[in-house]
Amino acid sequence: MHIAEVLKQPGPHFSFEFFPPKTEEASKTLFHSISELTPLKPSYVSVTYGAGGSTRQLTQELVVRLQKETQLTIVSHLTCVGSTKDEIKNILEKYSANGIQNIMALRGDPPKGETAYTPLPNGFANAGELVAFIKMHFPTMGIGVAGFPEGHPDTPNRLKEIEYLKEKVDQGADYICSQLFFDNRDFYDFCERCELAGIRVPIIAGIMPVTSRKGLARMSELALGARFPAKLLRAVSRAENDEYVENVGVQWASQQVMDLLDHHVAGVHFYTLNRSKSTVKIYESLGVRSSEGLRKTPAPLV
Repeated sequence: MHIAEVLKQPGPHFSFEFFPPKTEEASKTLFHSISELTPLKPSYVSVTYGAGGSTRQLTQELVVRLQKETQLTIVSHLTCVGSTKDEIKNILEKYSANGIQNIMALRGDPPKGETAYTPLPNGFANAGELVAFIKMHFPTMGIGVAGFPEGHPDTPNRLKEIEYLKEKVDQGADYICSQLFFDNRDFYDFCERCELAGIRVPIIAGIMPVTSRKGLARMSELALGARFPAKLLRAVSRAENDEYVENVGVQWASQQVMDLLDHHVAGVHFYTLNRSKSTVKIYESLGVRSSEGLRKTPAPLV
């Protein structure tokens, strides 16, 4: 289903993100997680690229497989990094032929060992150009773009950051999915700044629960300096081992989601890291068994 049609349905919407496995064991883990998460009835699921487009072929294979073997609405990540316009067009033609209707258009991270993004000849300078290219050649494709509640790492000027985001929306993006965050006030402020800039598409909140101390450090790297509230760090420091760290992370994320629901968020996107346990626990902590239950959000108690 086209993402615009998905997001027009009664919300809020809940979605999961996966990355393509590189080994047989990792593949078994992923598809076990998918089997655990599918009954939660997500509005859609997305599949990522690796840094520098390193898993491009694996991403394409996983996206096509999920499209053929499940009833899920699939969103495939597509990045500017390491690709020419001709290569991107070939990928989109393959997706179109296999019924893939939705793309998450990203500039992408530089390849390992590089600190700055350099477009290839006949490539894309930024995600806005990629959005425009998709809309020109594949006008029926649904397109999502990324938002950064804590600020884009390459754009310290927050005013320019929103200008660039507005350009991507004006080029044809159907929705925005946020980078992970741990303080909902950052997300609400981001949404307000988008509204002031005239951005009217749905904004989905990205949530990634902490599951271990090592994972917390890794999150900081992935999110390029994610801001961890002192209260969360204090709770993690009290945890005896990673099992308890995971409990802390689930509780924190659950509180985030409850607050987001109370503020009528358009949707919540769970960065699963190909694991189902924490996401299932979050659903359980909210007292529901599927996204349909989460969509029946009661008014907050007073």
